[in-house]
Amino acid sequence: MKNILLVLTFLIASQSVSAQLFTREKIKNIENFDKKIVSWGFYLGLNSYDYQFNYEEDLKEILVETSLGFSVGLVSNLRINDHLDLRFEPGLFITTRNIQYDPTYFNGLEFNDADLLREVKSTYVHFPLLLKVSTKRLNNFKPFVIGGLSMALNLSSNENNPDDNAAGQFRTTKNVLFYELGIGVDFYNQWFKFTPSIRGVFAMNDELVRDEDPDSPWTGNIATMKTRGVFLNFTFQ
Repeated sequence: MKNILLVLTFLIASQSVSAQLFTREKIKNIENFDKKIVSWGFYLGLNSYDYQFNYEEDLKEILVETSLGFSVGLVSNLRINDHLDLRFEPGLFITTRNIQYDPTYFNGLEFNDADLLREVKSTYVHFPLLLKVSTKRLNNFKPFVIGGLSMALNLSSNENNPDDNAAGQFRTTKNVLFYELGIGVDFYNQWFKFTPSIRGVFAMNDELVRDEDPDSPWTGNIATMKTRGVFLNFTFQ
């Protein structure tokens, strides 16, 4: 996931630098677009979520198999000045993670292959409040950095499910707090603004709901479990 973030960051940055160095002044499309106090839009995107574990004891790491998920949401933008915008970007993010345990977690216990794997499906309703810091517009593009805080409601958390891992049910908390950091480029077309961006998200609270048994092989050795992820969004305004 870190490698994906680095590669995409390099591609966006190199495209911006290349345009600044080699592009002459052109006629500006929708020149007054950014002068609006409030503007609206929507985004479609891909996401990849992971978990970061901290452990009580020095056992083998729990592995997480990630997959590409789908994202869709709305954008409301409040202009502060030529370089600052406040953005609210509520959205729906769907993803799946597979958690793989090492057999050493079950020493002295009877287990089968199904006990070593837990599929965690997540459906997040995401509520980010972000500050966008942009450079001066150059021709028909404008790079920016963006960051802020967000809260997500996980509709698939099973937090209140009375069954735990002993019955095959891995549980996580319903509410998650994140901080977010990203970069992107606004491209101005004749009729709309198109914005590809990449963003890293990092949970601030422990999301694990522990099993009834304090010595559970699935949750007993986990001190904290926090989501981290990468978003690749394509915004239209």
